[in-house]
Amino acid sequence: MASENLGFKRLLLASKYSWQGFRTAYRKEEAFRQEIWLSVVAIPLGIYLGQTGIERALLVGSILVILITELLNTGIENVVDRVGLDPHKLSGRAKDMGSAAVFTSLVLAAATWILILWPQFFPAH
Repeated sequence: MASENLGFKRLLLASKYSWQGFRTAYRKEEAFRQEIWLSVVAIPLGIYLGQTGIERALLVGSILVILITELLNTGIENVVDRVGLDPHKLSGRAKDMGSAAVFTSLVLAAATWILILWPQFFPAH
């Protein structure tokens, strides 16, 4: 019977692979680097500016969604490029849809921050 990676060992291996993914994305993807630096500023700011736990979770979570989406988009781009560099309409669609997903996550984050913080800075009279 082959050795199985279960329990704590599986968790350690998954953590190692995740860390490798973060490092590779940071080294190879300019957009991911920019979004990491955005998160370094925005996450503490979201924790500070949110007035309730729910607001803090939404402000921070919306930033994390950007990172998650960028990682998935990068994965899609890498797989498409691995399959072939010849132009193909499905390859283009896949990359465009991944890009649209990142854009949508950015819109979500902007809307979340505006809807939560607008009343704090511009209260209705």
